[in-house]
Amino acid sequence: MEACRSISIRSLLLLVLILIILTNSAESQLSNNYYDASCPAVESVVRSTVQSHYNSDPTIAPGLLRLHFHDCFVQGCDASVLISGPSAERTSPANVGLKGFEVIDDAKKQLESMCPGIVSCADILALAARDAVDLTGGPSWGVPLGRLDGKRSSASDALNLPSPIEAISVHRQKFADKGLNDHDLVTLVGAHTIGQTDCRFFQYRLYNFTPTGNSDPTMNQAVLSQLQTICPKNGNGLTKVAMDKDSWTKFDVNFFKNIRDGNAVLESDQRLMGDDATRPIVQNYAGNIRGLFGIRFNFDFPKAMVKMSSIDVKTSYSNGEIRNVCSKFN
Repeated sequence: MEACRSISIRSLLLLVLILIILTNSAESQLSNNYYDASCPAVESVVRSTVQSHYNSDPTIAPGLLRLHFHDCFVQGCDASVLISGPSAERTSPANVGLKGFEVIDDAKKQLESMCPGIVSCADILALAARDAVDLTGGPSWGVPLGRLDGKRSSASDALNLPSPIEAISVHRQKFADKGLNDHDLVTLVGAHTIGQTDCRFFQYRLYNFTPTGNSDPTMNQAVLSQLQTICPKNGNGLTKVAMDKDSWTKFDVNFFKNIRDGNAVLESDQRLMGDDATRPIVQNYAGNIRGLFGIRFNFDFPKAMVKMSSIDVKTSYSNGEIRNVCSKFN
């Protein structure tokens, strides 16, 4: 009887252990040395490709970072945003203006000639985003690899991407739904330090933010005047504006200082100072002791990126593949 009970307990413990393994996070299924044997040149090829495109057009850096974010927040980090087609994800209004597709295609073409059928487009995109940050003076980090490319891409799936006009409470919930906390939210929004946006995405803040037709009262008046000059009321709204005043080509904490001082361009960025959960994080990054705030952000950003780039990754061929060409399914 005791022997049967012992076997039963061992069987139960074994079952629990199996369930823990099966339900472990996607991050643990990835590996920094995933391609060491099968395609050891993958990181150098991606890096040189990003470098080449960046030398010709520095705006490709924030483009790649945004492309990776938009990919991960829809169907997980599976390169679904790279698929080309009339109803594919990249055609969604939320993805208008995305850049960097040609960089991923270029790197993929080179890798297919060296290691055919080995490296996924999703992994190339994750590496390219890391290299984009590094090239603009930000931190670098080891990228866990081993993602497969997804087999679905639909424009309707991208409709729930975070929007600059949404309340911070909505953003917090959308990030939480992806397993990201408030600290991750603020840290990842820091990617806007090297970004630009169109006037049309914030023009309402300049002219008709309130019911009486006034500007957003939280906006610094000097910045308001500058933006009204760049984005006239009757303009086409397509003029590009830096999201990090005075420092948009350099990955640094100046972006958070701008939020603290009322200089943020996008409403959602400025609202980080109005939310009790996110305000202290912004203040910590903006800092008041020389040097410490930059170190803190450079330490946190890689961790948040690794966490984000592990959202709902595909590691089974039952729902993933290694695409031959990144813009179309096999």
